[in-house]
Formats: sequence, structure tokens, C-alpha cells
Amino acid sequence: MRLLARRIQHLSDEVKELNRRTTRAVRSCRPQMLDLVGVGPDSAAALLIATGDDPDRITDEASFAALCGVSPVEQSSGKTHRRRLNRGGNRQANAALYRIVMTRIRWDERTQAYLQRRTAEGMSKREIIRCLKRYVARELYRHIQPPANSVLPLDET
Repeated sequence: MRLLARRIQHLSDEVKELNRRTTRAVRSCRPQMLDLVGVGPDSAAALLIATGDDPDRITDEASFAALCGVSPVEQSSGKTHRRRLNRGGNRQANAALYRIVMTRIRWDERTQAYLQRRTAEGMSKREIIRCLKRYVARELYRHIQPPANSVLPLDET
């Protein structure tokens, strides 16, 4: 039992150290991202990794949404007109956006009001989450794109 307890303690310390390093890396690269509601160091790191270090790769907000797999795709039949999420894209970035949306649904008053309003309009929770992911991708794109003529700092690990 003592051996198991030491192993758990060692692994917990390692997780804390890795979280500190991730936070430090994200803060050195894009410090304003961690100030957004629901965006933690793990989600921010996943999104930054998905975009890569080539700013020309992502030309606009729609291409970032497609990269994250949150661009809308028509799913219409004869009488209904709906959209669904794109099943392609980077799955880790999509999961990061999902975590941000779920955090905002739980803690952000604006998101809760949006959820109630769209539910009253007859949208399902799945459709509302799709819209919120797209909104979050739009918001984060402005923070992920580097300012013109800037160079990203090197990793100091």
C-alpha cells in the first residue's frame, strides 16, 4: 500500500509540473487566451497545436473553424433545413472547443441565456452546442492569430 501511495503522489506531482509547463508555454505565446471564459491551458494548448506555427495556413476564421471541425454542413431533407457539424477536422481541437462550451454552459451567464433562448426557439441541445462551438471558434480565432510582423517565442523547456 505504501508503494502504491508513493506512486500516486509521484504521478500527482508530475501532473502538476506538466500543467505548470503548459500554462507557462501558453502564456508566453498567447497570454490573452487564458483570460477568456472557459479556456484553460490544456484547451488553449490543443488549439495552438492544431493551428501550427504557420500563420499563413489559417487565412480566415472560416478556415480555422473547418480545421477544428466546427464548420456547418447542410443536413437537409425535403421539408427540413438543418446544419450539422463537420465530421472532419482536428479531433483534439474539436474536443477543446467542446470543453470550453461545456464550461461556459455551466458558468457563463451569457451562454446560459443563449441556451435558454435557443431552446425556447425549438433547437435541440446538440444544435445549440454546434452553434456555440462555432461562436467560440470565431472568438478564439482573433486571439490565436498573431499580430502582423510578430515572431513566436521559442519553447523554453
